[in-house]
This record gives sequence, C-alpha cells and structure tokens, in this order.
Amino acid sequence: MPFITTNSVSLSGSSEEVNIFYQDTGRGKPVILIHGWPLSHAMWEYQLNELPKHNIRVIAYDRRGFGMSSRPWEGYDYDTFASDLKALIETLELTDVTLVGFSMGGGEVARYLSKYNEDGRVSKAILVSAVTPFLLETSDNPNGMPQDVFENIKVQLEQDRAHFLSNFGKTFFGVNVFNHPVSAEHLQHTLNMAMNSAGYAAIKSMQAWSTTDFRKDLPTIKVPTLVIHGKDDETVPIDVSAEETVKYIPHSEYLIYDDAPHGLFYTHMQKFNEDIIRFINS
Repeated sequence: MPFITTNSVSLSGSSEEVNIFYQDTGRGKPVILIHGWPLSHAMWEYQLNELPKHNIRVIAYDRRGFGMSSRPWEGYDYDTFASDLKALIETLELTDVTLVGFSMGGGEVARYLSKYNEDGRVSKAILVSAVTPFLLETSDNPNGMPQDVFENIKVQLEQDRAHFLSNFGKTFFGVNVFNHPVSAEHLQHTLNMAMNSAGYAAIKSMQAWSTTDFRKDLPTIKVPTLVIHGKDDETVPIDVSAEETVKYIPHSEYLIYDDAPHGLFYTHMQKFNEDIIRFINS
C-alpha cells in the first residue's frame, strides 16, 4: 500500500516517523482530496469513481490518526496537518495541483496556502462545507459557536464515541430532513469509517477544527478558489463559515446548494461532481 513518510515532534523534542496513506488514481491534472472529520479518504469513493474519467489524477489521503495512516499521540494541529500535506505534494513531485478540502479539510487548504505555496505548486483551491474562517465564539467573533458546544462533543466522544458518531452521521447527511434519502447501509458504512480512527485523534482533531482561527490565512489565498456550502448545513452552519469565508477571499466563486446538508458530496453527488470537474478543468 502506498504511504509517504513525515514526522511528528513530541513535546519533549523527540521525532516520531509518521506514515500517511494515500490512494492515487487516474491520469491528468492532479487533484488532492482532503477528507473531513471524523472520516478517511474513503469518504471520496464517488469522486474517485468519477473524476478520473475527466482527465483528472485523483489523490486522496488519510489524515494522521485516521484510516490507514499512523496514529501518533501528538501532532493534531493545523500547522502539522499542513506540513503533512506539504510532504505528500513534495514526495509525489506534484505541480499545478488543485486542493479540495471538505469540512475540517478546508483548514488544511487555508493553512497550506498561507505557509507553503510560494513555489506555486498549488494552482486552484476548493473549499467544501469548510470550517473556515473561525467557528468558535469569541469577543471578536460573536457569531461563532459557543465553547460549550465543543466541550459537549468532547464529553460524548469520551463516554460513548460510537453512539455520538451514529447520531452525528444522521445530522451530517440531513437524514429525515431532506428529500435525498441516505440508506441505513450507507450510514453504517460512514459510522464504520468514523470509528476506524484513534479515539484520541478524533478528540484532538475536533479541538483543532473548532478553535483554529483561519482569518489571517484566507486573505493570503491568491489562486482561483471555489467555495461550496449547503444552505441547510447543521454541522457547520453556513452563516459562520462560507458566508464569512468569501469575504476574506473576494475573488472566489461561491456556490450555495439550497437544500443541502453538510455531506453534500454524497447527497448531491452528481451536481457536486459536475461543479468541481468544471472548476478543475477550466
């Protein structure tokens, strides 16, 4: 199985080798798909099936702590996540890359472009249901979500992760809310995917995406950018995320899916695939 190797530096200063699993499919313009929390590269199944038909080379990887990647105790912060992404791009010697970040993966896109794109390896970006620019309610971000919301998630993850994630998946896909049925089998598949992670990685990553401020990262993005978000997203509400993100990236193209939940990559699969293929190949 293909892996790239990166490092994780502990608080004591020692370095630990970390293996990042990736899938590399198709030929053509390279696109990197960055999964959301608490899933893995497997969430992109229906994009991996379709994009290579359109002269696109699709690379999807598992974030550290998730899927088939290493599960170190430390390194669940966006500087490290972006460094892992940099290692993937450089190891595979990629250029003219489009980054597609879903949900917490949007944070990797923002942080990578802010810190590492001086070499111009990345030429386009797509933010899908992304957590940018800043989800946490603070004195200078009054429309954010209260800290208590995330503390409650942490408690539930610590007490009964499977139960919490089962309910999370239903909200994620808008089950019983939208006219886009999601089968019980797909929900179970998603739960299995979510549980195939280290519990501490799920908790620490949640703390990262809920508290990291990307408001200084976003204005540095100069590449063509597509922002896609569901109007009825109850997981990452559009008002605190996409509506604010496009203010920081005024040159971005903004698509709102009127009746879409968070997991629109699946519930609105055909439209989503068409939109990102058009943008990638434009």
